[in-house]
Amino acid sequence: MAKKQFKTESKKLLDMMVNSIYTHKEIFLRELISNASDAIDKLYFRSLTDDSITLLQSDYEIRITVDKDARLLTISDNGCGMGKDELENNLGTIAKSGSFDFKNNPENANGEHIDIIGQFGVGFYSAFMVADKIVVDSRAYGADVAYRWQSSGADGYTIAECSKENAGTVITLHIKEDTEDEKYSDYLEQYTLKSLVKKYSDYIRYPIRMMTEQSRLKEGSESEYETVTQDETLNSMVPIWKRASGKVEDEEYTRFYQEKFFDFEAPLRVIKQKAEGTSNFEALMFIPARAPFDFYSKDYEKGLQLYSSGVLIMDRCKDLLPDYFSFVKGLVDSSDLSLNISREMLQQDRQLRIIAKAIEKKITNELSKMLENDREKYEQFFAVFGSQLKWGMYADYGKSKDALKDLVLFKSSADEKYITLKEYVARMKDGQDAIYYASGESTSRIALIPQVESVVAHGYEVLYLTEDIDEFALQMLSSYDEKSFVNVCNETLDLSNEEEKESLRKENESAADMFAFIKESLGDAVSRVQFTNTLQEHAVCLSNEGALSVGMEKVLSRMPGAEAGMLKAEIVLEINVNHPIAQKLKALFADDKEKLAVYSKILLAQARLINGITIDNPAEISDLVCNLMI
Repeated sequence: MAKKQFKTESKKLLDMMVNSIYTHKEIFLRELISNASDAIDKLYFRSLTDDSITLLQSDYEIRITVDKDARLLTISDNGCGMGKDELENNLGTIAKSGSFDFKNNPENANGEHIDIIGQFGVGFYSAFMVADKIVVDSRAYGADVAYRWQSSGADGYTIAECSKENAGTVITLHIKEDTEDEKYSDYLEQYTLKSLVKKYSDYIRYPIRMMTEQSRLKEGSESEYETVTQDETLNSMVPIWKRASGKVEDEEYTRFYQEKFFDFEAPLRVIKQKAEGTSNFEALMFIPARAPFDFYSKDYEKGLQLYSSGVLIMDRCKDLLPDYFSFVKGLVDSSDLSLNISREMLQQDRQLRIIAKAIEKKITNELSKMLENDREKYEQFFAVFGSQLKWGMYADYGKSKDALKDLVLFKSSADEKYITLKEYVARMKDGQDAIYYASGESTSRIALIPQVESVVAHGYEVLYLTEDIDEFALQMLSSYDEKSFVNVCNETLDLSNEEEKESLRKENESAADMFAFIKESLGDAVSRVQFTNTLQEHAVCLSNEGALSVGMEKVLSRMPGAEAGMLKAEIVLEINVNHPIAQKLKALFADDKEKLAVYSKILLAQARLINGITIDNPAEISDLVCNLMI
């Protein structure tokens, strides 16, 4: 029998599998059991439309057999089995997945409706971590001939006909000899195998059976024990979400989440929901501690797994989660949904909409509880997923802004720690009628903005907006607790008293011609020039007119398809009337307008730098400064 060779890349992957990918060797049993469960799933799925398959769901099983003397461990199933070509394709090429192909085969139009565990075509080879030889005997359901695939590792494999009475697959591992570092014999021990099944495969919905030895009192004796062998089912087969919350340990939820949703960390919060009445369903959801690696990419797919009476309908039902809760992982099981319902019908299903609304409300309530009762954990959550909530406030013309407004956090000038809008309002000064904010790249940069320093000096707290979405979200919200949001860099903000305002008005009127000249010198770079009395020690700053701020302009200009200059903030150049530069400019306007034009460009460049805006022509500004220094 000629030995076939793995492809070069497959040899490399097999080496990685044995030495790198899996941290714990014990994981091999979980992988093989999951593959067996997939094989049964596929046959059961076929039986829904193929009357020739007479097996009942109760007939399916996965069996573990041990031969200590021969150092053999066998995992068998009575699922769909594989023919010669399938053995060649699925086991001859590492990372080729029969389960994945099954789900994506156009002939299996509803392939995504079945719970396929081993979709990645890698787990089978984890068995080489504990075995020096693997033999796979498999007979496809309905086939007359069985085939044997066997391999001792990267040197290759063989495929030949063999004898097998029933359909299904038998995987036999020749367990390695013990070494100084590894005791492979443990994987032939009853206790170890039972523990691993309980740890990793307790929720497999088919019975995992093994002949086990039990000690019991001899009949008629009160002290003498005997050892008996019995057929034992090792897994509970009860979905974790069907069990009462009080009977599930936190570690079990964590293990279920990590295995089901491929995360290495424990979830930040577990959300369990059961509804009866208008709609009957159970939901088990998790808030991750960190964002998935593809969360902010177009490849990320939101959604909860959707079951009908324990049978998977859809792997990711997008309609169950709003976009701003797309980070939530989990599943929903409802007896109100039909098993053969189509994806298109689901989108119109009234029960689905009722469930989605209830889930949205539940997640919102759970986040509110976390914010109130475990602030540290909530801030950890918000640092990872807070921007999603802010996008939710802005999206769909603010449809969900009221539901989310008390969940968003911002840093502030008080101590640069997270605060809620409710907390900001609670500590506002008497007579304060607005919520002040400023935007920038970081809290440290925002704190240096002249207008921020001025507002803080007047005793007001300023929200620091550091994310692109922040200002858009606040403008969509418009107000909170009847307090409007005001950008401290808006030219309408004036915290001076009436006497100061009148004095400033007169100064601006008398300098109108000078401002017109400066505006002409700067062209379209600014919409207006004026004096201000709110800048403390700073000489100059930029403010904006209207709703579009400088920060919002920067965000919009970076959006795909945005054209340069399409959306421009109306920028006002403000000069500190109490700074010596004001008198210098007046003198230049009277005696040296050419130099005034140079000063104007330099002042604008300074103001742009202070506000974190790039200078259009830094070389020109550098030359102008150097010429003044000569």
